[in-house]
Amino acid sequence: MPIPVSAILLAAGSSRRTGQLKQLLPLGDKPIIRHCLDCIIASGIKDIVAVVGQQGEIVKAINDLSVKIVFNEAPESEMAESVRIGLRSIDHSSTGVLICLSDHPLVSPETLRVLINSHSEDPGKIIIPMYTGKRGHPSLFPVHAIKEIFGGLNLRDVINKTPGRLKHIDVEDEGILLDMDTIEDYKKISKIAAKGLQ
Repeated sequence: MPIPVSAILLAAGSSRRTGQLKQLLPLGDKPIIRHCLDCIIASGIKDIVAVVGQQGEIVKAINDLSVKIVFNEAPESEMAESVRIGLRSIDHSSTGVLICLSDHPLVSPETLRVLINSHSEDPGKIIIPMYTGKRGHPSLFPVHAIKEIFGGLNLRDVINKTPGRLKHIDVEDEGILLDMDTIEDYKKISKIAAKGLQ
């Protein structure tokens, strides 16, 4: 990897809308959160931080992976708080941070590699993937940009603060748009996964 990039997986939510921990819902032969982390590992990123709540089941599901596990003790807090917690644990040599969401389990490792390569070419840009003209997740932030979140901003604020530093990248990956907020979303993602999207 030409330029060191860290990844933070945000997985501290309490899954109120699904009624159960969506991070542990099965997708094929493993839980959702394993799909997310396996994707990040397969992309070549070595410095990975998973921000989780106090659910011991999630820790058990991932504690055999080469991942730093840190805790957001207020899982009902805004996503920005989990980002702040994760940022305190990334490698200090990293120039970019990939912010991954545990409710987007079908993103491909190749998409992450595209974002990483784009960061190598434009290290000062916030890299946002697009599929069929729509923005998706994850996004890759320069360290200096993502640290603006410590000033009280959220991710959307950081992205919108300076439009000139945004770079959109088209990818052939529907997974960047497929989020899992409800049980209906989960059923849809399960059907797509069964067809071999990932």
